[in-house]
Amino acid sequence: MSSTKTVEQPAGAPAPITAKPNKLMKWIIPLALGVIIAVIPPPAGLAPVAWHYFAAFVMVVAALILEPLPGVVVGFVGVAFCGTLRLVGSTPEDGLRWALSGFSNSTVWLIYAASLFALGYEVSGLGRRIALALVHKLGRSTLGLGYAIALSDLILAPFTSSNTARASCTFPIFTSIPPLYGSYPNDHPRRIGSYVMWVAFATQCVSSSIFLTALAPNVLAVELSRKIAKVDISWTQWFVGFLPVGIILFLSVPLLTYFLYPPELKRGEKVAEWAGAQLKELGPLTLREKKMGGLAMLALIGWIGATRWIDPTMTALAICALMMLTGVVTWNEIAGSKMAWTNLTWLATLVTMADGLARVGFLKWFAASSAVLLARVSVMSMIIGVIVVFFFVHYFFASLSAHTTALMPVFLAMMMTLPGLPMRPVVMILGYTLGLMGVISPYATGPSPMYYGTGYISTKDFWRLGFIFGVFFLGTLLLVGLPLALKFIH
Repeated sequence: MSSTKTVEQPAGAPAPITAKPNKLMKWIIPLALGVIIAVIPPPAGLAPVAWHYFAAFVMVVAALILEPLPGVVVGFVGVAFCGTLRLVGSTPEDGLRWALSGFSNSTVWLIYAASLFALGYEVSGLGRRIALALVHKLGRSTLGLGYAIALSDLILAPFTSSNTARASCTFPIFTSIPPLYGSYPNDHPRRIGSYVMWVAFATQCVSSSIFLTALAPNVLAVELSRKIAKVDISWTQWFVGFLPVGIILFLSVPLLTYFLYPPELKRGEKVAEWAGAQLKELGPLTLREKKMGGLAMLALIGWIGATRWIDPTMTALAICALMMLTGVVTWNEIAGSKMAWTNLTWLATLVTMADGLARVGFLKWFAASSAVLLARVSVMSMIIGVIVVFFFVHYFFASLSAHTTALMPVFLAMMMTLPGLPMRPVVMILGYTLGLMGVISPYATGPSPMYYGTGYISTKDFWRLGFIFGVFFLGTLLLVGLPLALKFIH
C-alpha cells in the first residue's frame, strides 16, 4: 500500500510539517468539490452522465488524499455509489458488471498473491533473517552497512507489493542500529542514525520501481495502460526496461548519501556483532524458512522464464497454493492478513473507478480537447514535459495510489492525441516514476512518515534531500532510461 500511516513520534522528533485539516473538513472538502462540479453545466461535447461521473471521481480522489475514511473504504463507497446511481452502464446489470469488474482483474490478483508472499516472509521469519545476515556481513563499515540496508529491501521487493509492509519488516532492525553507537534523535543523530534512516528510505523508493510487484500503484498503472492505451506490460518487460536505470540508482544511493549527508562514524564493529548475536538467537534455518525461500525462487523463475506457458498471475496463485500445502502459511493466517485483503479490495475498486472514466466517454472527450492544444508542441518536448509534471505534481499528493488513480488516465489520454508518439516506452517510463517519486517529501509514500518520525532527519534536511534525490532519480530516468526505451522498446 502506498497511503500514509500515522506514526507516533518519539521524543525529539520534528514537529508536524503542516496542520492537517480537522475531521469535519476532511468530509466537507471532497463533498463540496463533487457537488460544485456536478452543478456546473457539462462542457460542450460531453454527455451530462459523463460529467456527473467525473464529479464523483474527483470526490473519491479528494477523499483518498484527505482520508476522512480509510482509503479502501473510500474506493468501495465510490464504486457502490456510482453503480447504484447508474452513472456507468445503461442498465442495472451493466452497472453491477462494472462495479465488480475490478475483482475479476488478473493484475489485482497478482498484487493479492504478492501480499501473501510478504505474509510468508513475515510468519516464517525469513525476511528478518535476510536483513540481519546482510547487516552482519557488510556492517563493519558505515558505507557497507548502507549497502546491506539496500540489499535487504531489494531481496524482499519482488514479493512484497507494499513498501509499507517491507518497511514494517526491516524498520525495527534498522532503528536498533544507531543506539549501539550512542546515536539518538536528540543526541548525535548525524553520528550514524541519520545516514541509516535516509539510505533505508531512499533505497526503498528505488526498489519500488525495479519490480512491477514491488508497489501496488505499479500494477494499477499497468492495468490502466492496458485498458486506456492498449499497452500490455509483463513483469519481465517492466524489470528489463528499468534495469539500466535501476542498477545506477541502487548503487548510487548509499554512496551519494555518504557524501551529501555524511555520517560522523565511518567504521565500527558493534553493528555486525549485534546482528551476529541476533542471528545466533534465531538458530539455524528452519524448515519453514527453507520452504519459503524455495517457493520465492520458484515464483521468480515463473515470472521471468515461463510466461510463454503460464500467466504470471497464475504462477503467483499456484505458489500461494503451494505455500498452504507445504505449511509455510495456514489459511487462518491468510484469513487474518489485513494487508492482503485490503490490497485486493482497494486496488480492485481503484481500477474500477479509473476504468469508469473511459466507459462514460470522459477520456475520449478529454483526448480530443487536448489534441487541439497540443498540435504545435514537438513530440519529444511533450514526452519530457509530461514525465516531469507527472513526477513533481506528487508534492500535492500523500498517496501514490491516489496520484495514479487521478492522473494516470488523464495523462494517458492526453499522450494518445500525439501522432507518432511511441506509447509503450513512454507509458513504461511514466510508470517507473511512481516508486521514485516517493522520495520527494515526508508524506509522499507509506514509509515516509515512519522514517521522518524517528527524528533522526530534521524537517529541513528531509525536504532538501528529497528534492536533491528526486531530481537525481528523475534526471537519471530521463537521461538513461528514456533514450534506451525509445530505442529498444517497441
